[in-house]
Amino acid sequence: MKPTTIQEFHKAQSSADRAICDALRAVIDEALPEADCKIWHGHPVWFLNENPVVGYSKLKDCIRLMFWSGADFEEPKLKLGTGKFKDASIRYKDLNEIETADLRRWLSKSRDIQWDYKNIYKRNGRLERLA
Repeated sequence: MKPTTIQEFHKAQSSADRAICDALRAVIDEALPEADCKIWHGHPVWFLNENPVVGYSKLKDCIRLMFWSGADFEEPKLKLGTGKFKDASIRYKDLNEIETADLRRWLSKSRDIQWDYKNIYKRNGRLERLA
């Protein structure tokens, strides 16, 4: 059964992965207090003005933290996505791998650097940068 809340998503993880998720959520919630968060496509995602900016998901051997517009953050620790989108991500296998200063900087950039995913369908898959 797919989780319907972030709490359910966290509860479904192993204790090590849950610790990573809890830590990520605490920093994200603090850094983006104005964001709405919910389960979207099966994993926790935070939205600013209905536009997805950050989220995390469970992969086979890690928790992947993804920034929808992260390709433009110019951050070497974030790995660029492979598709036509502007995403970038980092993978965590252990709680100690999370560098809070980096995470806070990326979250600040997620507020300032956004591509308009909210209206991607209206534009037939074409992304536009938000001001």
